[in-house]
Amino acid sequence: MGIIRVLDDHIANQIAAGEVVERPSSVVKELVENSIDAGAARIDVTIEEGGVSLIRIADNGSGIHAEDLERAFQRHATSKIASGKDLFRIRTLGFRGEALPSIAAVAKVECSTATDDSGLGRRIVTEGGAIKALEDCAAPRGTDIRVRELFYNTPARLKYMKSIQTEIGHISDYMYRLALSHPEIAFTLKHNGSTLLQTLGNGDLLTVIASIYGTGLAKMMLPVAGENPDYRLTGYISRPEQTRSNRYGISAVINGRYIRNFALAQALLRAYHTLLPINRYPVAVLHVSMDPSLLDVNVHPSKLEVRFSKETELLEFLERSAKRALMGQAHIPEGKAPVVRPAVIQEQLELYRPAPVTPGPLEELEPVDEEEAASASETLLVRELPLPLPLPGISSPVPTASAAKPQFQDYPRTGGTGGAAQTYRTEPQAAPEPEAVRQALSALAPAAQESGGLPRLPQLDPIGQLHGTYIVAQNPAGLYLIDQHAAHERINYEYYYDLFGKPGVASQELLVPVTLEFTPSEAELLKSRLTYLEQVGVYMEAFGGNTFLVRAYPHWFPAGGEKEIIDEMTEWVLSERKSVDLAKLREKSSILCSCKASIKANQALSKVEMEALLDRLSACRIPYTCPHGRPIVVSFSSYELEKMFKRVM
Repeated sequence: MGIIRVLDDHIANQIAAGEVVERPSSVVKELVENSIDAGAARIDVTIEEGGVSLIRIADNGSGIHAEDLERAFQRHATSKIASGKDLFRIRTLGFRGEALPSIAAVAKVECSTATDDSGLGRRIVTEGGAIKALEDCAAPRGTDIRVRELFYNTPARLKYMKSIQTEIGHISDYMYRLALSHPEIAFTLKHNGSTLLQTLGNGDLLTVIASIYGTGLAKMMLPVAGENPDYRLTGYISRPEQTRSNRYGISAVINGRYIRNFALAQALLRAYHTLLPINRYPVAVLHVSMDPSLLDVNVHPSKLEVRFSKETELLEFLERSAKRALMGQAHIPEGKAPVVRPAVIQEQLELYRPAPVTPGPLEELEPVDEEEAASASETLLVRELPLPLPLPGISSPVPTASAAKPQFQDYPRTGGTGGAAQTYRTEPQAAPEPEAVRQALSALAPAAQESGGLPRLPQLDPIGQLHGTYIVAQNPAGLYLIDQHAAHERINYEYYYDLFGKPGVASQELLVPVTLEFTPSEAELLKSRLTYLEQVGVYMEAFGGNTFLVRAYPHWFPAGGEKEIIDEMTEWVLSERKSVDLAKLREKSSILCSCKASIKANQALSKVEMEALLDRLSACRIPYTCPHGRPIVVSFSSYELEKMFKRVM
């Protein structure tokens, strides 16, 4: 007796659903694309509980004929393919005929549709792929589909669903891409009553960009256009000063279909060439039109990947067009006028905090006479180089003028929006040793740890500077090169890491709040994660729509870089798919501040400044690598030098 059998339609549909319906966003994608193919001018999407409880798509398209409604829920039923030749000139978004039966196999579906404005329509109800009702009903022109209890009959799939925020993030992201792909359609996306997306459908792509990314970014976009016998390109790309930390801001639309293509993104990045900072990416919306015969969209079940028959020519065309748009602009970022700080320091106010904690050293700040401070060379150095306090319990191997006064240490108050640039005095306070630091110490010098000591920098005597970037120092053991930027980053990192451990006593309310704009899905997620930012001293509140106001941040943020630091901190908080680890947020924030506040390469330093930098580096917990892991010190032993000059053989 044979063992091969033909699966029944119900099992076959459930298997097909595994390819087509991966998660709620897959359902939204398939149904909205059907609405677009139906010629809808308005598409409303309503989501509840991340799409598991309800997904509703209502449009005003052409609808489904009454006699075709039941057939539409059968496998491989489509109105978009009639013969094999049609596969080579596909102009629609959907064509496989698997979406509706696959969705119906794993959910409870209700569909009402009408092809005219008579008010008479047809309704079908299915559960697990079985038809429960098929009847006439009252319906406006178009189609209204409700998908309830997704994966109710496949509990294994439901078990591996991600959090509601993760699922709505996937849905929002794809809806943004569809809105950018079709600015002529009015899209609305709502989740649990909150509007995440709303476009006008007036055909203006720049208006859609503003509704998703904010008006501030939309004003900084550059139009890009180009045409040759094979391709036609339109769209917008951001100026080099408007960048993001990932490639998610790049949207490529081919014949009205959003696709993911690494080669296209790389071609765009080549057009920017040296205009972008390292690990920063532009925002771009590129519409490419071509003959369907040059494109194969039948290579992936979700149709997000395509194959080009003349890919090399397309990439060169895209790169040239984008480069032409960029070269036609003078990319000079707007400079900031010098900040004239008033003589009166802005009063430090409590903001959204419980009862005041025990006063710490940052609350008991005693202004120091500027003339007295200027008389001491080490105080002058501190003002020029915002270096942190020496860590308690670790004495510097080289006696310095500042070491003679261990009970107090001067440091400047940097950042803030108001207040004079005065030097303040505070008493050092021990901070808890971070676990990551202890582990790094163990890795750097296990022998020293066993003996109870700490790995220390040797005593170094600076003798010069190479290329304005590397400090050249010596001692009896040999020659040393110190990367001044990396060294200052390490010093500042440990300084800011301690400060971020007690941010509440340093945050003060701003006279003029900082305004930030986000995409609708980012804004919705950020509302639930504001408390994490408050834990590091940044107090932010929703201001309506997708706008947030920064009401307060620590006054010791590096001056001039406050908004950029808060932007990157917020990006990191939003990028965490699950809960935010406060220890990682503290770490990330410290690295951001340390990089902004550090001296840069090609900056000349005097011998006294180099000595001060090395003294403070020697007081660090880990003085050998910067927060990014790059080495700070490179040494050449006396033996190696003598061997180079053949003094020893």
